Amino acid sequence: QVQLVESGGGLVQPGESLSLSCTASGSTGSINIMGWYRQAPGKQRELVARSFSGGSTTYASSVKGRFTISRDSAKNTVYLQMDSLKPEDTAVYYCFAAPNRIYWGQGTQVIVSS
Repeated sequence: QVQLVESGGGLVQPGESLSLSCTASGSTGSINIMGWYRQAPGKQRELVARSFSGGSTTYASSVKGRFTISRDSAKNTVYLQMDSLKPEDTAVYYCFAAPNRIYWGQGTQVIVSS
């Protein structure tokens, strides 16, 4: 079992930055992938970014160049630095970890609005 606790999120204006973090506990030794999904109202959950244990990362095209995912394996923590935020980035952001199955965090709200 893996437990995920997220922090960060909140209300910001367009163009501003926000940082999310997610710390895993439990059976963390076998986690390969950690990352973030998001779900906007009325939309399906979409993959935002993910970090592989080997060091590679992937991003959704909509956030590439604006968001940066990083990972501290010693702390079992994954971060999402979100810059140049847009109103369309408004969503609930969910951390996930994937050892043998996907585990989810509780979600944290990000609102980008003027």
